[in-house]
Amino acid sequence: MTLRAAGAAVLLAAAVFAGCGKEAPAPKADAAKERAEALERAKQGAFGTPVQALEAAKGLGADLNQKALDAVDKAEKDAK
Repeated sequence: MTLRAAGAAVLLAAAVFAGCGKEAPAPKADAAKERAEALERAKQGAFGTPVQALEAAKGLGADLNQKALDAVDKAEKDAK
């Protein structure tokens, strides 16, 4: 091993050991809050129409699921 390679190995080992005892810093922002703010910005920006359409489609899906559950419940009541 050459002197240069040995020096590089020592520096690499020192860098690895220097970072071992430290904890990762806590994130400065809340991910859920950032996601909600990004969604609101997207609704206002260049992709506003598709984003609003996606939100409406999600709402329609939930509405259809609820109506289907109500219909099943009514059918079960009527069958008794």
